[in-house]
Formats: sequence, C-alpha cells, structure tokens
Amino acid sequence: MTTPPMPILYLPHGGGPLPLLGDPGHRELTEFLSTWPQTVPTPEVILMFSAHWEHDVAAISSAAQPGMIFDYYGFPPESYTYQYHAPGSPEMAQRIAELLQQAGIAHVLDPERGYDHGTFVPLMLMYPEAQIPVVQVSLLNHLDARQHLELGKALAPLREQGVLIVGSGLSFHADGSVAESLAFDQWLTETLVEQPWQSAWERLEHWEQAPAARACHRREEHLLPVHVCLGAAFGTEQRAQQVFSGTFYGKHISGFMWH
Repeated sequence: MTTPPMPILYLPHGGGPLPLLGDPGHRELTEFLSTWPQTVPTPEVILMFSAHWEHDVAAISSAAQPGMIFDYYGFPPESYTYQYHAPGSPEMAQRIAELLQQAGIAHVLDPERGYDHGTFVPLMLMYPEAQIPVVQVSLLNHLDARQHLELGKALAPLREQGVLIVGSGLSFHADGSVAESLAFDQWLTETLVEQPWQSAWERLEHWEQAPAARACHRREEHLLPVHVCLGAAFGTEQRAQQVFSGTFYGKHISGFMWH
C-alpha cells in the first residue's frame, strides 16, 4: 500500500507572540492554527520555512535539541519565557542536504539555529505536545522568487516520507490599504486555487506584477514561503485549497494547503 503524500501548508503566523497571548485581533488565526492539525495525518517530521530566517545559501537546522530565539521586542515578559521542546532531527537535516545537493542548490548545515517566532508561535498552537521533530530551512537573503520555487521543488520527495512542509509568513506584510490587501489577496487566491500548477508557478515567479504587490509586500520575506510551498507541490499537479481567510489588523490574509 502506498502512503499518500503529506500535505503542504502556507500559514499566516500573526504578529510576534500575539497569537499566544490571547490577542482578540488574532482570535480567528489562533482557532485555525489550533484546529487544522486535526484534519490531516500526524507527520513524522515538520519542515518549517519561516519568514524570520534568511541566509545567503539554504541553511538547514541540524541541532538535536534546538533552543529558542525570541526575535521580537516590546511584548509582555511572559512572551520571553516560552519553551517549545520539540526535538530537531539531524538525520532529516542530512536528508534535506542530500536533496539540495542533487538539485545543485547551495546549502549549509547549522547546528546552532533555534526556533524563531515564525516557527515556535504557530507550532505551540498546532502541536503543543512538542513531540514531532522539527527541522527548519532558511529563506535565501537575495529574495529571488524563482530560486524559492526551485528550493521547494527540490524537497518535494520528502512528502512521501511523512514530512509536513510548512511555509510560515503573512500574505500581507506592509502598510497598504484594505482595498489593496483585498486586491492582492484575491490575486494570490486565484493563482493558487484556480490556476494549473505551471501557471501558478509563472505567476508567483513574477508576483510583483500582481495588483498592489509592493503595497502589500515592501519586502517579500513573508510571501516567499508560499513560493517554497508551491514548488514542493511539484509532481502532484494539485491546486491549493484556501484553508484560512481572515483579517490582520483589518487587512486581508489567507492560508493555503496542498493535499
């Protein structure tokens, strides 16, 4: 019997630790993150692409017991005492390195990297037992759209090995208007949900041509995890499903899943 591939998830991680602090503006998102894992198989490993880790090559966290990185400021003292004790997986980190090597993608193992808030905030809500190993791979600090699509494509085989690939960002991360956020959100949803995979790839590669693109992403580090996710859907030719639609300080944001 063939094991179905694990899904891929692009999620909004909210503002700093606010989803964990009971912020009323994050109630929709907190509920989504807390309930979504009940709808999918339990992964063997979680592979996180957080908007809050960039490197000049694809860096792979390889610690057996990663620490915590509180990369936010100005929040209540309790938000600097969170612990997420999920183990890392040096073995999976090595497997990721092998796949990137095969794809000709420059990479490095990082045995020091801990869990930044783009990783531990959603995971504390999604998998609070902290028993599933977590490996992180950085974004590339040149922010090239095509190379992030290729990065995800190289790691697509991991889905057949029980790995849940998660892109953690925000589909709106700037100071654009409500109308601009809606225009971009509609374009992104149409791209991922309605377009064939190859067409979605081409649209994401040239995402700056989308309506209000730069009004919604002055810098695209919070969008690029969705590029990785689409790339990782390579081989299934599946369109995404919009699994979250809500607001973030009044602006429209979405989350997507590929089965």
